[in-house]
Amino acid sequence: MTSAATAPPPPASLKRIVTASLIGTTIEWYDFFLYGSAAALVFNKLFFPDSDPLVGTLLSFLTYAVGFAARPLGALVFGHYGDRLGRKKLLVLSLLLMGGATFAIGLLPTHATIGTAAPVLLTVLRLVQGFALGGEWGGAVLLVSEHGDARRRGFWASWPQTGAPAGQLLATGVLSLLTAVLSDAAFGDWGWRIPFLLSGVLVIVGLWIRLSVDESPVFKQALAQAEARKADRAATAEKLPLVAVLRHHWRDVLIAMGARMAENISYYVITAFILVYATTSAGVSKQTALNAVLIASAVHFAAIPAWGALSDRIGRRPVYLMGAVGVGLWMFPFFSLIDTGGFGNLILAVTVGLVLHGAMYAPQAAFFSEMFATRMRYSGASIGAQFASVAAGAPAPLIATALLSDYGSSTPIALYVIGAAVLTVIAVAVAKETRHRDLADVAPLADADRTPAPAADARTP
Repeated sequence: MTSAATAPPPPASLKRIVTASLIGTTIEWYDFFLYGSAAALVFNKLFFPDSDPLVGTLLSFLTYAVGFAARPLGALVFGHYGDRLGRKKLLVLSLLLMGGATFAIGLLPTHATIGTAAPVLLTVLRLVQGFALGGEWGGAVLLVSEHGDARRRGFWASWPQTGAPAGQLLATGVLSLLTAVLSDAAFGDWGWRIPFLLSGVLVIVGLWIRLSVDESPVFKQALAQAEARKADRAATAEKLPLVAVLRHHWRDVLIAMGARMAENISYYVITAFILVYATTSAGVSKQTALNAVLIASAVHFAAIPAWGALSDRIGRRPVYLMGAVGVGLWMFPFFSLIDTGGFGNLILAVTVGLVLHGAMYAPQAAFFSEMFATRMRYSGASIGAQFASVAAGAPAPLIATALLSDYGSSTPIALYVIGAAVLTVIAVAVAKETRHRDLADVAPLADADRTPAPAADARTP
């Protein structure tokens, strides 16, 4: 029988929690994607004007990649304190850091005003963005997972995942509107600052909603149990959640990292590298390719909750495996459709790719949450997800571009994504199904032969 501490909250309360997580992740991804778009459009001219245009663009994208490098550090720090102090406090901090850094970029003097200090400050602010995003994901999905009805956890936990396509739609939409109503000179002079300053307004809205939700009842229960066992030396031996994760959950961390490979690599190939491939190899205009990504992202947004709901019915692993296998099989048709140069084929290629990606991304929130014990769940889920992003998502567009440059063909790129899909299939195949996992359990899943442990089992804090 479900205890009062872990009973599902009323529907209105759960919806408020889901809304708070979704709006927060949308704002965070808006800020993160906005930087990438601005790096391609104006940062090379404003912050690296002394460089050759191509070198300036590469330097601009290098500052973009710095954000990925900071995400594991954010996962470590936010995971540590999120497991000790609570999910809500750290989510408020991540939103403030991300929004503050983005707003500051909108006020940043350019190279023409302060010289080389401008790109240095830009890089520092990008580091803050990556650091904040590294801590946001784990907290947002855990807050929903630990509040929600266990029978529909996959569905409710998938909603924060829709923040990625929602943030991309919002960032691209704002930039598209500004470039449509402003001249190139006005946009390059001051118009580019507007989307960054808009982040300040979005953060105020996000904070208002996020501060209105309660701390996870599952975390509060686990914290109370740990306090009650402080006299037990075994319970106090592991004061650092990171140490506990590496001791009890190293296998789960590796599984999570492997599961992220195809999901992360395919996403950035489908949404970012396509702008390079479609314009250089298929003769498609950049605006046409961008429109195709926008349309596909809207479908992606709708598909994620549907996949999450399916994972509640048939399990996290089957849905995840469908996505990994599907993405691998889709890569050759994906590039063949783009090669035709037709707008309809371009939309079909990207939309099917993102729908298949959603089959991995949707159950990922519940799947990763269910792998880890409560007092190390923030650390474990964040470390598994964000460390993989450095090896997967960060270099994916660069590797794909290098393969296209070296071989002049999409075949090596398709094989690159297929290889990532194979790694993900292996990782998910060796994992155990977690759909029935009680998140109130405080013991690592591995301690019970990777089957649901009794709620009274309290071997680890």
